[in-house]
Amino acid sequence: MINLLAGLVGNFATSAGMSTEQFCAFLIGSLFILMIIGLVLGQELAFVLGGAGVIIGVIAWGNSALTISMTKMYDQMQSYSMVAIPMFVLMANFLTHSKVADGLFLSIRYLLGPLKGGLGLAVILVSTIFAATTGIVGASVVTMGMLSIPILMKCGYNKPLAAGMVCAGGTLGILIPPSIMLVSMASYAEVSVGKLFFAALVPGLMLSAGYCIYILVTCHIHPNYGPAMSKEELAEMPLQKRITGSLVNLIPPLILILGVLGSIFTGIATPTEAAGVGALFALILAILYKQFSWRMFMDSLIDTAKTTSMVFIILFGAAAFTGIFLSLDGDVIITDFVMGLGIGKWGALAIMMLIVFLMGMFIDWTGIIMIVLPIFLPIMDNFGFDRLWLVGMLAVLLQTCFMTPPFGFALFYIKGIVPEDFDIKDIYKGVIPFIAIVLIVTVLTVVFPNLIVGLPNMVAN
Repeated sequence: MINLLAGLVGNFATSAGMSTEQFCAFLIGSLFILMIIGLVLGQELAFVLGGAGVIIGVIAWGNSALTISMTKMYDQMQSYSMVAIPMFVLMANFLTHSKVADGLFLSIRYLLGPLKGGLGLAVILVSTIFAATTGIVGASVVTMGMLSIPILMKCGYNKPLAAGMVCAGGTLGILIPPSIMLVSMASYAEVSVGKLFFAALVPGLMLSAGYCIYILVTCHIHPNYGPAMSKEELAEMPLQKRITGSLVNLIPPLILILGVLGSIFTGIATPTEAAGVGALFALILAILYKQFSWRMFMDSLIDTAKTTSMVFIILFGAAAFTGIFLSLDGDVIITDFVMGLGIGKWGALAIMMLIVFLMGMFIDWTGIIMIVLPIFLPIMDNFGFDRLWLVGMLAVLLQTCFMTPPFGFALFYIKGIVPEDFDIKDIYKGVIPFIAIVLIVTVLTVVFPNLIVGLPNMVAN
C-alpha cells in the first residue's frame, strides 16, 4: 500500500516538475499534515509521530527509511543521561507512597494558618519542596490535591483559587530539578544535564514566589477568598509544636534534595548516579515513615515501569519522526525559510514561543520538545542564541502545557479528585492567573538571560 502511495507521489512530483528541494519541502509538509491529522483523530502521540515518520520516509527513501528511523532510535538509547529517568521516577514513587508530604503540609498549614491565604501559601511551599523530590506532575498534583482540597473547602477558600493553586504548585515538578523533563530536554538539545538543572533553579523559585505573592495579594483584596484559620483551629496545635513539627517533617526531604542535587552540582556524581542514590534514600524514608510494605514496593515498581515506558515509547516515535525530518534536510529548509522572512532573531524566537504555547493546549511536554527542538534549534543556532538559555527558557514556558485549557493534564488530574460540585469552569478560571504568572516569568528570562545562565556560569567559574 505504501509502495503504491510512493509511486503515486513520485509521479505527481514528476508531472509537477518539482526540483529535489521542492519535493523534499512537499514531503516535509505532508509529514506535518499527517501528524496533525493523527492528533486530531485522537491517536496516541508516539504512534502518530512514528507512523507519520515511517510512511513519509518509505515514500522518500523506500525500505531505507526503516534503517534511518532505527538508527535515530538507537542513538537515543545510547544516551547515558536517559538512564536517570527511571531512577528519578522510582524516587518519586517511593516518596509518594512514603507520605512525606502529608506531615509537612499538616505542620506548615498550622504554621501559616493565621495569615489570610496562609493555607494557599502552605500548598505552594509544600508543592515546591515536593517538586524538588519528585519531578512528576501527576504525582505532585494528585498528592497535593487530595491533601489540601478538602481542607481548603472546609476553611471556605474560593473554588477557582483553590484549584488554580494546586494545579500551579503541582506543575513545578517538571521545572524544579531534579526533573525528568529537564533530563529529556538536555539529552535532546545536547546540553549538560547538570547545567540545565542549575539553569532551571532560579526561574522555578521565581514562579513559586510569584504564586505566593498572587495568593497573598488576592486574599488581601478579597478576604473571603482565603480566610485565616480560626483561633479554635489554631489552638489544636500550639505554636511550639507547629515549629518543631515543620522542622521534623522538613529535614528528611531537605536531606534528600541536598543529597541528590548537591552531589550533581558539586560534581561528585552524575545525574544518573545521583538518581540511583535518591531512589535508595527515598525507599529508606518510606521505611522510616513506616509506610513500607511489599505491596507498596511492587506498586512503586509497576508505576515506574508504566511511566518510563510511556516516556520512552514517545521518545522512540519522535526519534523516527525526527530521523526522517532531518534526512529530508527539513532543518535546512525551515531554517532558510525563517531566515528569509526578515523577521530577525527576536521575531523567530517569538514565533517559536507562540508555537510552544499553542501546542501546550493540546499535547504534553514530551511531544512538544521532541517536535519543536529538532526544528528550531538549528534556526536559533544560526541566530547565535545560547542553547542553555534557550532550553531553560522553554522549560519555564512548558509549565503552561499542564494548565492551559482545553487539554492541560493538571486540569483533569484536579477534576478527578475534587468534589462533584466543582465545575470544570471553576478549574479553568482558577488557572488563568497562574498561567499569566508563568508568561511573565518567561518574559523576564528573555529580558534578563542571567536569570537562567547566571547560576550555571557562576558555578562553572
